[in-house]
Amino acid sequence: MPIYRYSGYRTDGAEVTGAIEANSPREAALRLKESGLYPRHISESVTRERRGLFRRPDPDFLPAVTRQLSVLLASGVPLMEALNAVGNERSGFHKSLMVRVKERIASGASFSKALSEESGVFPEFYVNMVAAGETSGALDKVLGRLADFLEAQSAIKAKVRTSMIYPIFMICVGFVVLSFLFAFVIPKVTRIFKDTHAALPFLTVLLIWISEAFQRYWWMVLAAILGGAIGVRRLREKKRLLVDRFMLRLPGKILQSLYCARFTRTLGFLLEGGLPVLRALELAGKSVGNAMLEGRITDAARKVAEGARLSASLDGFPPVLTQLISTGERSGQLAAVLRNAADAYEEEFSRRVQKAIAFLEPAMILAMGCVVGLIVLAVLLPIFQLNQLIK
Repeated sequence: MPIYRYSGYRTDGAEVTGAIEANSPREAALRLKESGLYPRHISESVTRERRGLFRRPDPDFLPAVTRQLSVLLASGVPLMEALNAVGNERSGFHKSLMVRVKERIASGASFSKALSEESGVFPEFYVNMVAAGETSGALDKVLGRLADFLEAQSAIKAKVRTSMIYPIFMICVGFVVLSFLFAFVIPKVTRIFKDTHAALPFLTVLLIWISEAFQRYWWMVLAAILGGAIGVRRLREKKRLLVDRFMLRLPGKILQSLYCARFTRTLGFLLEGGLPVLRALELAGKSVGNAMLEGRITDAARKVAEGARLSASLDGFPPVLTQLISTGERSGQLAAVLRNAADAYEEEFSRRVQKAIAFLEPAMILAMGCVVGLIVLAVLLPIFQLNQLIK
């Protein structure tokens, strides 16, 4: 529903402003009057929910707002006042989001129900955990655990993004440098060789051909890069299982550690929150980020429902992980074991990323050096030939 901003008066004559969710300005006015306010001006907010351009929330929003709500509730602040305080610190989409949640609660919905209406922002496991917290009367503690979990997940995502900065930067710099050479430098140098009408080495002829092709068809190069990026994205969407199978087989199994860390962290967190094993497995499978492993977790959940042990049902996972789960099942400390396993896999992922970057940096520099060396060689060979002819 749209969000309407209003200004008006209370019964005591004090001026008030705010926002309210309603299907029309008339409905907004009626709801304000029912709450004891007398509206003077009502207008639709520009941060309307269905405007897709503004719907994507800040990735840091959910961990931050969860931590703030946890602290406020633990301090004895009522939920509505906590939501109001958190919402007042935001603007745009996020402020409207908090207003919608608050309005649903004011209309009689539970906190978890109000959050479930915003599935694009609050994941399913988040809503389930909040519902469990409401039932147990320990919502502040559940929100605290949610904040810890979300902050840990954000740290992993930030580590992945950071590890990709250097390779992407090197590729972009290399492309810009080579484009400049082929478009401006090489044509001026090779024009001298073409004017001599002498037989040129194959490497120089190839360099001239590449330079001329780049000058004429540079737009095709950019189109090919853009098309490749779009093609990879569509392949990921349409052939997700095939792509995810390939991702699992990358050298060093660098992503396997990341997937295992996500699975164990989410499953352990959900089990600690009191969710049933089957429900926790379903939600943990969706959080892995790999369709192949998600299918294996779904199969494991089916086997567990039939009476099998979880450790014996997880096909395709590392033997060390299944052994840890088996130990946790026998000791009755599965959630704690999964939490320790998540810490270990996150550390393993960090080590593998650092190792890969340590190998990638000299490899990319060497590749760039080889390309520049071939260009220099292609320019120098005709000069050497001309010197031989003069002698």
